[in-house]
Amino acid sequence: MPPGKLRPPLTHLFMPHRAVLLLLALPATVGALSVGVLTPHAVPRESVSLAGTAWRTHAPRLVGRAVLPVDTTASGPPAGAFVVPSTSNGVTFPLAEQPVEGFSAVVAGDHPGTYLAMEDNGFGSKANSRDFLIRAYTVRPRFRTRHGGSGTVEVGRFLSFRDPDHRLPFAIVNDGTRERLLTGGDIDPESLQRGRHGDLWVGDEFGPWILHFDRCGRLLEAPYAVPGIRSPNNPTLDGAPPTQPNSRGFEGMAISPDGRTLYAALEGATVADPDQSRRNIYEFSTGRHVFTGRVLHYRTDAPDHLVADMWSLGGQLVVVERDLGAGEKALYRRIYRVDLGPVDHHGFVRKTELVDLTAVPDPDLVSLPALHPGDLGLGDPFSVLCESVEAVDVVAGDRLLVGCDNNLPNSGRNPALADDTEFVLLDVPGVRRGAQPEALRVRASCARECTSSLL
Repeated sequence: MPPGKLRPPLTHLFMPHRAVLLLLALPATVGALSVGVLTPHAVPRESVSLAGTAWRTHAPRLVGRAVLPVDTTASGPPAGAFVVPSTSNGVTFPLAEQPVEGFSAVVAGDHPGTYLAMEDNGFGSKANSRDFLIRAYTVRPRFRTRHGGSGTVEVGRFLSFRDPDHRLPFAIVNDGTRERLLTGGDIDPESLQRGRHGDLWVGDEFGPWILHFDRCGRLLEAPYAVPGIRSPNNPTLDGAPPTQPNSRGFEGMAISPDGRTLYAALEGATVADPDQSRRNIYEFSTGRHVFTGRVLHYRTDAPDHLVADMWSLGGQLVVVERDLGAGEKALYRRIYRVDLGPVDHHGFVRKTELVDLTAVPDPDLVSLPALHPGDLGLGDPFSVLCESVEAVDVVAGDRLLVGCDNNLPNSGRNPALADDTEFVLLDVPGVRRGAQPEALRVRASCARECTSSLL
């Protein structure tokens, strides 16, 4: 099997994966076995509560959920040799291949219903992720809805982020190789947007930087940094004190509908800011490749809350704000609509709550059945319990796709197991209220053209 590809194809685009197929071993309530693949299965109508018959047309509700098993892997060298302890939450390291775990950002894929999903830096830190290759995978969630559906996620080809032209101004883990594949020891990619020509813009936490890649993952330019903003993981500190806390860089980044402007948000406050609830949002011109100097200010509901991701609607942003909890300690994670026009009397952008992800109405019980004994937060209401809910995409109208990033092997949905990767589909009335019309629809690039033998 050539490197750079997953298992032999199931269809023209997607391939079965051994971890996805492990779902076949689950109880019969999850799905039926037919010619070696999962078939759609709906919860019997008699198991749905009477509350499910009353549609809450003016309130948010869960309309779909799909889960990628935590043990999903793709071709590549072993990963996790630096993870301590070597066994945790049912996962033993190192892994024989590269894990496909946790996505910090999703954008539209090549075909309807598919997405390009970018992984985080790996296992939670720069030190333990040096053998984790930074990739973006083509995925197709097969959402379980009130009409059926398997609730699984098909994983297709991937592209590898790399720096063969030595654009980064520091040595990387794979410094002496031809392709210079980037690892979680080099960058911490937290946000992804597709540019006007299919190019890829990535928000990073180690700088923090904005990184510009071509559609196949090749770094095109040196990193773009905000003057005076440097994290403890910035390799160019040269002994100077950091001005941004660790892991509080460009977590969320949105692109305007016309593709001309990025909005990159710091996940946390700067070290020196007397208001630790302030989150700076920096405007960046994709045409001139410079920060414009315009800085917006978003106020979190508590100083320790994080701006986890954003999506642009033109004159508005959709923003995910969350706490640091996971599982039963995940008490706050909400999605807001933010206006980019007039600010309040304190100079902060105005925000309106759209949905509370700790209590999403699930009248049709599409979050059931549980995949593992002991799973929490399922049923009506449904709760997003992963520690890092870090991906949001306005997919159509008032419908949101929300995805979880997991620093393998942390737990959330189940206190005894490492988290699977979840995608949930929400109907959220009012998402686009007052938003500017989209001026440009960027055609997705073909990820298949970017897959090659790079290892």
